[in-house]
Amino acid sequence: MGRERDILRAAADTFYEKGFHGVSVDELGKRAGLSGPALYRSFSGKDEILSTLLNEALDELMSATIPVHDDPAKDLERAIRHHVDFALRQGPMVGIYQREVRSLVDPWKRAFYHRRQLYSDRWEELFLRRYPHLDAATAAIATQSTLGTIFSIPHWPGRMRNSATILEQTLALLAHGHQALEPIKNIAVT
Repeated sequence: MGRERDILRAAADTFYEKGFHGVSVDELGKRAGLSGPALYRSFSGKDEILSTLLNEALDELMSATIPVHDDPAKDLERAIRHHVDFALRQGPMVGIYQREVRSLVDPWKRAFYHRRQLYSDRWEELFLRRYPHLDAATAAIATQSTLGTIFSIPHWPGRMRNSATILEQTLALLAHGHQALEPIKNIAVT
């Protein structure tokens, strides 16, 4: 597992710096301290490495979408907090996903796209549990707008990403935006 972890770390750094198509297997091997052919003892090639990186990230993100509280608001807040923290800690991985997911090929592509759909479905379920009056389309919009905001964080200017209050401010802004999902109350005028 140590060799695989070294390869994955080297691949993440290299894919982030040069892009998936800008890197050879030999370069990945060298960056991991191996010869190119030695890399094939752990992975079938760059495609499997990319798939592994993306699936490991998705595993972590999906784990945060599993409800653990009786209170749907707490579950949604927990998922959002986890995802903002992930975007702050794993900015390069977010960048790799955004640029390189289209580089996946089958059989990895089909499996990953299926898992990614399950991930979106879980987010929509979190919104529907928290806001049961929503229709499916609105839950999907809420999901994508929330994830879009979160996963844009690694692309924000450094002074913003390095702010000591970025986590809490981002959570507050998202919570404020989610207030738009609350049902409109009829106010009786007398």
